[in-house]
Amino acid sequence: MLPKVYIETTIPSYLTSRTSRNIITAGHQQSTHDWWVIRRNDFELFVSEIVIRECEAGDTAMAAKRLEIIADIPVLEIPQTVDFLAEQLITDGPLPRKAETDAAHIAIAATNGIDFLLTWNLRHIANAEMQESIRLVCQRAGFRLPVICTPEELLGEKYYVEG
Repeated sequence: MLPKVYIETTIPSYLTSRTSRNIITAGHQQSTHDWWVIRRNDFELFVSEIVIRECEAGDTAMAAKRLEIIADIPVLEIPQTVDFLAEQLITDGPLPRKAETDAAHIAIAATNGIDFLLTWNLRHIANAEMQESIRLVCQRAGFRLPVICTPEELLGEKYYVEG
């Protein structure tokens, strides 16, 4: 059984956007492409209706590219407990009210027993300073927080072996 990965919206966005002029962002885009080509088949991928809605937004041509990237990825059910956990991440956790969608991504992954939440949202999701508080909120609600990481962190040991 393959580990389960929830693909948050920033992943299809990085896969389909023009290469950034910002060298750090361009590097993140490249590592996202590398993960997609080299590692994605080592995992069972999932998205949610929220990811689909976010991918549909914006420029029509770019939205079509994002939707094409995720077209064959199964869509997770959104159990009733998602709303409860997302609200707890805001009221009892570190996420601000304006990050309701980010809280929902975390809650969807946690309530569905996902192993990894893959994202480039470093502000509210893959934020090292918030991780422990997010984990505690999930734990108190009876859920295990998935490992929240970027594609760079999930590239695997073989990727980094010098050749």
